Amino acid sequence: MTKGKIKVSSDNIFPIIKKFLYSDHEIFLRELVSNAIDASKKLQSLETMGKFKGEIGDLTIVVELDKDAKTLTIKDRGVGMDEQEVERYINDIALSGAEEFVSKYKDKADTANLIGHFGLGFYSSFMVADNVEIVTKSHKKSAKAVKWTCDGSPNYTLVDNDRKERGTDIILHISDESKEFLEEFRIRELLVKYCKFLPVKIQFGTNEETVKDKDGNPVKDKDDKEKKITTPNIINNTSPAWKKQPSKLKDEDYKSFYRELYPMNFEEPLFQIHLNVDFPFNLTGILYFPKLKNKIEVQKDKIQLYANQVFVTDSVEGIVPEFLTLLHGVLDSPDIPLNISRSYLQSDARVKQISGHIT
Repeated sequence: MTKGKIKVSSDNIFPIIKKFLYSDHEIFLRELVSNAIDASKKLQSLETMGKFKGEIGDLTIVVELDKDAKTLTIKDRGVGMDEQEVERYINDIALSGAEEFVSKYKDKADTANLIGHFGLGFYSSFMVADNVEIVTKSHKKSAKAVKWTCDGSPNYTLVDNDRKERGTDIILHISDESKEFLEEFRIRELLVKYCKFLPVKIQFGTNEETVKDKDGNPVKDKDDKEKKITTPNIINNTSPAWKKQPSKLKDEDYKSFYRELYPMNFEEPLFQIHLNVDFPFNLTGILYFPKLKNKIEVQKDKIQLYANQVFVTDSVEGIVPEFLTLLHGVLDSPDIPLNISRSYLQSDARVKQISGHIT
């Protein structure tokens, strides 16, 4: 009998990651923003444990688009990385920093809401970019900032950088084949689709608002023109209704959230059920019973499935029985088994348990 270790060539695995790992290339933005969320949540956990003594400050994640430079940048002010961590978490494919963090601090802090699991999300960036840069500085004292650059081959460069603030910038140089991701409307569409309920503020662009007095009237300047101010455009609701305790919500809160989910649906639901299960699996959500029309039309895309507030799919046939697909609403569970790209459900005993609870 012969025993050995299977070898994987990085030259061969990169094309697989870039072309076939994810069913839809647009998912790259969900993955990169999820990583930024994890970096921010880790910093909050470290502060709670007393392992970070600095100023947390504003943790808003910023997504910036530069059409002229053909770049898309995702910025966070989370834990950041030093040179050794870049070598470990970026250059070692499929090593999940979130998984390692949970393992290290599972008994000391709330780590249940970290998103990452497979350690592959970052590499989805190469599905749409010719070149990717990481500029990062760790939260650790005396840590030096570094810049990592890769053109999608197994070769990379890692050099010192003069970044002063902790955190990480991921800079994607968008390829000609993926120029749709240089359009503002497309990026906004994806952020709203995948990230609109993530737990850390996400900014994309700015809004111009009229300054108003205490009575709600526009304030005029010396030229009798309305005063305007520029404010960050925050695309997400960091505290959606399903994450709150039912006892804290009123009927109007549920109706307001329904309108947030379905802004083009002008009929209010008949009633709702707020799910909050923590054993033998974790499941939260709100299911709404819509007003039925004379002709019942079963729409199978009205229930949205989330994993730790990240949108996964609206195809929930495996978890919601067909006779209940006329319902609207949200289901969220970190225990729902997903494929490695987090694009669809994998059927197993947990799915049957959750389905049984819903019915």
